[in-house]
Amino acid sequence: MSRFVRSIRHFGSSSFRLDSLVFIEGSAGKVNTASLSAVTAAAQIGKPITALVAGPEGEAIASEVGKINGIDKVLLAKGENYSHYLAEELSPLIKDVLEDSKFTHFITAATSVGKSVLPRVGALVDVQPISDLIKVESENTFVRPIYAGNALATVRSNEKLILASIRASAFAPTPVEGGSSSIEEFTPKSKAETSSEFVSEDLITSERPELGSAKRVVSGGRGLKNKETFEKLIEPLAAKLNAAIGASRVAVDSGFCDNSLQVGQTGKVVAPELYVAVGISGAIQHLAGMKDAKTIVAINKDPEAPIFNIADIGLVADINEAVPELVEKL
Repeated sequence: MSRFVRSIRHFGSSSFRLDSLVFIEGSAGKVNTASLSAVTAAAQIGKPITALVAGPEGEAIASEVGKINGIDKVLLAKGENYSHYLAEELSPLIKDVLEDSKFTHFITAATSVGKSVLPRVGALVDVQPISDLIKVESENTFVRPIYAGNALATVRSNEKLILASIRASAFAPTPVEGGSSSIEEFTPKSKAETSSEFVSEDLITSERPELGSAKRVVSGGRGLKNKETFEKLIEPLAAKLNAAIGASRVAVDSGFCDNSLQVGQTGKVVAPELYVAVGISGAIQHLAGMKDAKTIVAINKDPEAPIFNIADIGLVADINEAVPELVEKL
């Protein structure tokens, strides 16, 4: 069957062999930006790529994935049990796919889903995963940050199957264009045995750009003192810059904003074109999540704040006076 003919058919055991498998996340028929970065990383490995899409709405997402240049084939696993990306459901599915076609690489973005799935897949296939890659040196050699990003480790794997997650901010998203790959339906060998089930979710919706992929981010920290000041200073500035809103862990723990906005080692890792840090001192855990931003602007009244060591532009001033003035001038 020509790779340029779009089709959906049943995937049979040992029907073909490809080398790199990329797990694709998506919602509302659109591919997650972090998954597009995972495709970029897989392409740098230099082997043919198969994409795995799962869920009852997977056909729309699979159709989008099929348009990506460089994707050789798309595997679609339907089923309500995959609709919320529960790791306990996805891991056995991924294991079946990996063993069916003898893939040499499995790549996923280091999202909350990827971080949950990767170690479980590793346990099922008895392979040590490599997490949070920021660079592909070769098909078995990679670079990843350690010690909160203060050092980089070059890791070489001798495994026949390499399991890895990639830091999305380190790889540009591959464009959804130029490709026309076939779509094949995959049926797992057995149903996952799990006591976990999806109960509910409470999503925070916003008209602001999504934090993980935004080109501009305005973040607030301890210096904002309370939730009212956070909203009063951060939101108008973000609106003027058409930026996503972020926060330090202290700001989140203090209840200034929702924890989905946390930037740092235990939050989201971002690399926007512009990062504005307001009232953030610059703890090492926070710097690990944003120091790769192209331009860093820091506003803090403490001239000794560590954030100024990595800032491209620093303003030592009272944020309660400086931020409103900045908003007015913008």
